[in-house]
Amino acid sequence: MIYEFNGYIPVIDESSFVHPQACVTGNVIIGKNVYVGPGAAIRGDWGEIIIEDGCNVQENCTLHMFPGTKVFLKAGAHIGHGAIIHGATIGKNSLVGMNAVIMDDAIIGDECIVGALTFVSAGTSFENRKIIVGNPAKAIKDVSSEMIEWKTEGTKLYQNLPSELYQTLKVVEPLRQIPENRPKQQEIYQRWKK
Repeated sequence: MIYEFNGYIPVIDESSFVHPQACVTGNVIIGKNVYVGPGAAIRGDWGEIIIEDGCNVQENCTLHMFPGTKVFLKAGAHIGHGAIIHGATIGKNSLVGMNAVIMDDAIIGDECIVGALTFVSAGTSFENRKIIVGNPAKAIKDVSSEMIEWKTEGTKLYQNLPSELYQTLKVVEPLRQIPENRPKQQEIYQRWKK
């Protein structure tokens, strides 16, 4: 759902896909080829949220801020399932792992990888190409070229997902059994039943 708040209507490029079960409110700008998954809450009520081209905000993520701060996801930022970005900046082509929490005025540099369940406290700043883990978060080493290549390829899947969703996603009634034209699915199900 997309909501106006305090005179702000979210601006979303037509190439981006916001799942109908996501909630985008107020002062939010979403660039091109962005994926926003179901359950995501992007709430621009007390400040602005800018999501640049090619980002993804996966299922059950929260983007919000204290008054006077903003959320800024630079191009290609990849926000994993359940992560919280609260008034922080995430650098270009960086990855934030599942259920990580990045607090107000924190800055994650470009091409960083933030581990799952990491807690980045308010005002913390990390340079480009760092692997960041823990509670409290620490940079433990540099991101290798191979890691960035892996991350970039993973993010491309999400950059291509909006057009595929527009072409094939539809609300349907569930099937009650596996169709005969899906033998691989039937085989997996039979193995699972044993």
